[in-house]
Amino acid sequence: MKIQIIFMIVALMEFPIPGNPQYLSSLNATRNDALFTTYAAPINRSTYKTDQGYQFMWYDDESGVEFINSDGLNLGLEWKMGKEVRFKLKELYREPVVTTSYSDLVRYYYYPFKDIRVEVFFDVYSSTQAVEDIMITNESKFPQEIGLFPYFYYPSDDTMNDITHETPYDFYTFPFVKKRDGWMIEHQIPMTEKLKGYLLGNIQQDSLQTFVLKRSSSTFNKADPFNELKRSILLRKRKAKVIKGIIIARNFKLQPGERTHFRLLTGLEEAEIRVPDLYRKADPLLKLEMDKLIREDERMYSTIPPIQQSFINQQEPLPARGLEMLYWSCFSLLRQCMMPAEGKCSFNYYIFSREPKWGWGYGGQVFHESLSMLAYAYMDPKGAMNSQRIYFERQHDDGYINYRTGPYLDETIEYNGKFTTSAPWFNYENLEIYKITGDKQFLKDAYNSGKKFYEYYTIQRDSNKNGLCEWGAEAELESVRDARVAVWDKVGWPSNFEGVDVNSMLVKEAQSLSEMAEISGFTEDAKKWKSETINRMKLINKYMWDKDLGFYFNINRNDESFTYRVPGDLKIKEIIGFLPLWAGVCDSVRAKMLVHIMTNPDEFWRSFGVPTLSAKDDYYNPVGYWNGPVWVQWDYLLFRGLLDYGYKKEAEELAYKVLDNMVWHLKKDHVFWEFYSADDRQAGWNKTYIWAGLAARFLIDLNFSSPQRHKDTEK
Repeated sequence: MKIQIIFMIVALMEFPIPGNPQYLSSLNATRNDALFTTYAAPINRSTYKTDQGYQFMWYDDESGVEFINSDGLNLGLEWKMGKEVRFKLKELYREPVVTTSYSDLVRYYYYPFKDIRVEVFFDVYSSTQAVEDIMITNESKFPQEIGLFPYFYYPSDDTMNDITHETPYDFYTFPFVKKRDGWMIEHQIPMTEKLKGYLLGNIQQDSLQTFVLKRSSSTFNKADPFNELKRSILLRKRKAKVIKGIIIARNFKLQPGERTHFRLLTGLEEAEIRVPDLYRKADPLLKLEMDKLIREDERMYSTIPPIQQSFINQQEPLPARGLEMLYWSCFSLLRQCMMPAEGKCSFNYYIFSREPKWGWGYGGQVFHESLSMLAYAYMDPKGAMNSQRIYFERQHDDGYINYRTGPYLDETIEYNGKFTTSAPWFNYENLEIYKITGDKQFLKDAYNSGKKFYEYYTIQRDSNKNGLCEWGAEAELESVRDARVAVWDKVGWPSNFEGVDVNSMLVKEAQSLSEMAEISGFTEDAKKWKSETINRMKLINKYMWDKDLGFYFNINRNDESFTYRVPGDLKIKEIIGFLPLWAGVCDSVRAKMLVHIMTNPDEFWRSFGVPTLSAKDDYYNPVGYWNGPVWVQWDYLLFRGLLDYGYKKEAEELAYKVLDNMVWHLKKDHVFWEFYSADDRQAGWNKTYIWAGLAARFLIDLNFSSPQRHKDTEK
């Protein structure tokens, strides 16, 4: 493993030269490369209520090469030459090679047949519009007759009208319903449910077929040339009871070296839009200069720091290709989750995922997801700061900040007469973002908001006024670890315990406030916050440190012991016991003991990172939830702690473990996951999850001794 780590770090020198934003413009990626390939509209053309993203399917042998959506529109291409028809990946003469990929677009080529080159440029132009540009070239020495069959399908039901041909505009529309899930309905998230779908293009079809597939009663006509395609669609879209679609037939002949070009537009608009207005909105995209979109992305990505500094002498490098693609893909994920000011949000904000979209991940911001801004700030300093300003502007007069804050949501979750907030990473995040942006106005605003939040939290969550806090209100949600937590499930409700996690976070909050005050010239404030820090650190080390086991544990709120129901039942080794390392609570002796436990492969030093629970615990499950998996953002905090205490070798190895599994999964299914198995090549539960983008910070922090600062972005 040590040799692998050395190889990895030296390999980082292969990253692009400084100032080169075009890495993602000149790829040569196959399905075996670690490239993120889900796409959504850029922030300036995004809207919350009608938003749709697409996942590029280019790695499943049984699937067509398609752009799919979990509950929306899907597009693919079928090809014919002579009597042979091909659409599945395994049938292609040469599989797709991606040459350009950003958060909103992808360009690739492939060969359905020998010497027939197909180049596709797909762009999610806006939340309601997608463009597919298709160029076909005959590279053979002979004329070739080719059949192109773009196909388009979507989930429907028997009560909805069929596809309508709109004359005189010559395009197709259909009614479409996107149903909100239970969480969206409960929280009154105003998603647009009744929509109008459309398909528009410059293909002069020879014929067009509409179809309806029913899971309960579909039969397939062997004489139908699209029989296998329809069967494949029905098989893959298992959740849809009814699927409707269009297949366009276009036959043409290409001379040697000749090429032809087609363009398709599709999307979803609000159902009330008039057909002439829809056409006027969509038609300009038929003439859109596609390369202009790439130049826009190159400008956005140009501030991302390239990784190139070596930390050791030259060794034969571990191939850096996977790490390179992971690094840049992290920023595509982060950028993709950003949305423009809308509703109650006066600034840009983020959501957890845009494709697939689900209620819990589409409500708005939470402090623990905001850790991802520590990476995004390198790409878009102003955007990262504005995301935090969402909290400033919605903060209550008493300092309280919602559990979740979005354009149409202020989620407070009242429990036992108290409101739930997020885990206190607020001031830590603001200070880290300032270190990247150097924006003094942001620092001032963040300090004013942050001190109010800290004071609110420490008053409300210290029920016995002994200087140590417990999780409050809906405490499992507030603690982040909201399911399958060993101490919650085995021992008791989190509000019964003064937590090593919450108090370590509060140490970091007070440390951050002290540093913010000192930078701002508030000398007395800085002393006050430093005193707060020292006092809480002393209490953590006095009551939560177990010298026999060399570990930190939660304690009983009533008597500061490790016992709640039976002797020593709170002595459960969870990842929270390492947070004092990140917060700077430990002295060197305690730090050494923690690192010894962390690096024990029988407990926490697993194949792919540090799990949330010791592998020796009988509740351990490497793909459970908070009882074993690797959560990227938590392992990043431990990585920072190791670096700060001088354990650089261990930090590098931890980074490698986590990134190794992420790279593997990007190669397998080309998405990021909510968490990863500590022991196996597995991941879950939700994909395309924003905080996985924080993984870029492992590489940035190894590359730079301190966060790179941008010039003050707001004068």
